[in-house]
Amino acid sequence: MTTLQTTKKKIAANTPLDHDEALWLLTQADLLALGQLADGIRARKHPDHRVTFVIDRNVNYTNVCTSKCKFCAFYRNPDDADSYLLDYATILEKVQGLVQHGGTQLLMQGGLHPDLRIEWFEELFKLIRARFPSVQIHSLSPAEVIHIAKQSGISMADCLARLKAAGLASVPGGGAEVLVDSVRLAISPNKIGTRDWLAVMEEAHRLGMRTTATMMFGSSEAPADIVEHLFVIRDLQAKTGGFTAFIPWTYQPGNTELGGETASGVAYLRVLALARIVLGNIDNIQASWVTQGAMMAQVALRFGANDLGGTMLEENVVAAAGCDFSLSIEEIIEIARGAGFTPAKRNTLYEILEEY
Repeated sequence: MTTLQTTKKKIAANTPLDHDEALWLLTQADLLALGQLADGIRARKHPDHRVTFVIDRNVNYTNVCTSKCKFCAFYRNPDDADSYLLDYATILEKVQGLVQHGGTQLLMQGGLHPDLRIEWFEELFKLIRARFPSVQIHSLSPAEVIHIAKQSGISMADCLARLKAAGLASVPGGGAEVLVDSVRLAISPNKIGTRDWLAVMEEAHRLGMRTTATMMFGSSEAPADIVEHLFVIRDLQAKTGGFTAFIPWTYQPGNTELGGETASGVAYLRVLALARIVLGNIDNIQASWVTQGAMMAQVALRFGANDLGGTMLEENVVAAAGCDFSLSIEEIIEIARGAGFTPAKRNTLYEILEEY
């Protein structure tokens, strides 16, 4: 029988939890006790008492997407009046703005555009790398990588290798949603399945690229699906060690085909804390102020999170669903300080650049 005491003993012994124990914590454990467990693990992993962030920009290079996920308010069809594809000059101007703000990370993601081949990305990445060598190209997603490979008539492995040679340095974990195929079929039937998402990440890790892992929850999944997602991520990390961080966030229903309601703040904190407890082999857990706002992100720092993610000088996808939080660098620093931590600027690989 699972109890708080039995899970505490396993955590103290650094013994991984099983599915049943994780499900019990998610659905039955006292919220504050759960947070305390996660906070203890955070403190052991990060005894320096830092909370980190990165100065980044999310450039959404196109909103044209053939996937048409039911939870997405951002995508457009190619012939829609407000569809777009940014040209190189516009993208380079946005990267210039990132550099002027002291930024080091370029998060570039878009839709699955039917006309873009790998050469378009290779040329762009080479231009960015040549002009802005201090910027890490932390871009695309497993779904985009597989789409580019298919459109270009090459294998996924060849696609990743060519993108890396052109300048892609690391891959964000977008498009994971919930890594349970029954859930994926319900909310994004045209998108890659769990196996393909994991295969791209494993290949990226094999090539020496670090990646992040994410989860968007609160759409239609069951608690057991959330647990399964965490265990799938934990298993791949045990195999490759390539994930730098895990980032959970809540589904935003505004302007979407799927509709419904967003998960509560309590649900967010429970999932975040469980992630910190289950994912013992991933160093960093990121709080999502983009979907939760500043105050909930601050609370999250006591529920297992040690990172506040990026400054997001630009963000369009979540904003399209009506969730439009924005924070300055100074405000992010104050969130960390207000929770009793030392704020620190990092790069994509979580190397510390400056403390505040």
